[in-house]
Amino acid sequence: MVLEVKNINKVYNGKEILSNVSQVFEAGKIYCLMGPSGQGKTTFLRILAGLEAPDAGVVEGIDGLPMSGVFQEDRLCEPVDAVRNVAMVCRRKDAAVWARGLLLQVLPEDSLSKPVSALSGGMRRRVAIIRALAADSEFIFMDEPFTGLDADTKAKVIQCILRNRNGRTLLVVTHQAEDAAALGAEILTLEPV
Repeated sequence: MVLEVKNINKVYNGKEILSNVSQVFEAGKIYCLMGPSGQGKTTFLRILAGLEAPDAGVVEGIDGLPMSGVFQEDRLCEPVDAVRNVAMVCRRKDAAVWARGLLLQVLPEDSLSKPVSALSGGMRRRVAIIRALAADSEFIFMDEPFTGLDADTKAKVIQCILRNRNGRTLLVVTHQAEDAAALGAEILTLEPV
């Protein structure tokens, strides 16, 4: 499924954030969206995900299709453990077993049964990433998913993403060119308005 953005515009408080942004996302490819802070990367992602409407322009090819995502904040269910946070988005009979297997690729076993509120920021981030990978989706959107991860952990998480995205289209917002290189991604840049 091809996702196409045509002439997207967005204005906040009289300031133009996105101006005539057009892009085609080919099915199954990995993209990294880059650009200076404040250039509308998160807004663009929110428009693609249907969480925000553009002031002008259209998004085609995504209506009704399932998507998953990682936000800048983790948005986890605080009182429950990592396994249940991931299993709740799975449509599998063995959801808990499968979630546990995915989580063990990036987290120590003793952290899986703790409430996510008791985990470190980096561990919580990894749970959010695994949850996005575990969801039944056609598109995966990740907004600065590697924030708070050290270099070794980030490398491990990137390998996990590559192993488990299962051919789905992936769009990652990042400030780091090395993230795009590690993901084998096509780089997209939002130019200043």
